[in-house]
Amino acid sequence: MSQSLNLTKPQKAAAILVAMGKPTAGRLLKYFKQDELKALIDGARALRTIPQGELERIVGEFEAEFAEGAGLLDSADTMDTILNESFTPEEMNAILGQDQPKAVESKAPPPVWPAVEKLEAERVGAFLANEHPQTAALVLSNMATQAAANALMTLAKPMRGEVVKRLLAMNSVPEQAKRIVEDQIRTRMLSDASFKDNTAGQIRVAGILNELDKEDLDEVIGEMQAAGTADLDAVRSRLFNFDDIVQLSQKSRVALFDGLGTDVVTLALRGCEPTLAEAILSALGPRSRRMIESELASEPGNIPFADIARARKNIASTAIRLANEGAVQLPGTEDVQEAA
Repeated sequence: MSQSLNLTKPQKAAAILVAMGKPTAGRLLKYFKQDELKALIDGARALRTIPQGELERIVGEFEAEFAEGAGLLDSADTMDTILNESFTPEEMNAILGQDQPKAVESKAPPPVWPAVEKLEAERVGAFLANEHPQTAALVLSNMATQAAANALMTLAKPMRGEVVKRLLAMNSVPEQAKRIVEDQIRTRMLSDASFKDNTAGQIRVAGILNELDKEDLDEVIGEMQAAGTADLDAVRSRLFNFDDIVQLSQKSRVALFDGLGTDVVTLALRGCEPTLAEAILSALGPRSRRMIESELASEPGNIPFADIARARKNIASTAIRLANEGAVQLPGTEDVQEAA
C-alpha cells in the first residue's frame, strides 16, 4: 500500500476537481469564491503525481463516487488548463491577484469654498438664484459668514426667505450630497468664463480712476462705456471721492472717521457744502464735533485750496482702503453690510 501523501485540504479539493474532468470541474469552479479559487490554484500547483490508491482515499474522504482511472499526472498543469478554459484572462488575473493595475491615488480636487468666497456677491447670488433653496442654503452654510451674508442679500426676497428657513433647519449633510454640489460649483460656477473672478482687475482700474479729478474721471468713464468695457458697473462701485461721503451709511461714516485726525477733517470741511458737512459731523463723537465746529467758525486765514483738496483726497483714499478691508461699504451696497 502506498504511503499517504499528507495533502492539505485545498490540495485534496484540487485533486478531486482534476479527476472530474474539464467540463464538470469548469462548471463547479463558477461557484467558488475568489479566495477559495486562489487556494485551489496554489494547492494544485504543489501537486505532482497522485497514485490511484491515494486518489481513492481522497475521494473516500469527500464521500464521492468517481470512475476508475489510472491516477492523476501533472495535476498542476491540468488545473491550469481547466481554469483557463473556464475563466477569461481578466477573471484569472482577478483570482490570482496578478497584473492588476495599481490603483491610482486620485488627488483630491482643491476645496471650492475659498474660491467661491473670492467671487463677487452678485455672481454667487446669480448662481444660487437658479438653484433649489436647499442647495443655496448648503452653499451658504459652507462659506465664510461675511461672504455668505453678501451673497444672501443679492437674492430676491422670496428666495432669500426660503434659503434662511432652510439654513435654520439644516443639520448634517451627507458627504455624497455635498460632493455633488461641489462638483456643480466647479463645473458651472468656477470654470464658467462668465463667473471668472475679475476682482483684482477691477480694484486696479478703480485705484487709477480714483486718482483723477471729477471732470477727468467722468470723461474716462464715458470712454469706457462707449468702448463696451466689461464690468464697468463693478468698477463704478469701487469709485469713491469726498463728495460721495453723503451716500455712505451712518455705520460706514462712523467707521471712516473713527481713525482720522481732527486736523485732517477740519481742513477737508473748509468751504464744504452744508449737507455734506453735516453728514460728516454727525459721524463724529460730541467732543470731536465741538472742536471741529469751533475751528471752522474761526478765521481760516489764507489756506491754499490744494491743501484742502489733499485732505479730502486723504479721506477718500481712507474710505477705499477700509472698503477693501471690509470695514466700510461703498455706496450702492450698504444694505449688504448692514445685514452682515
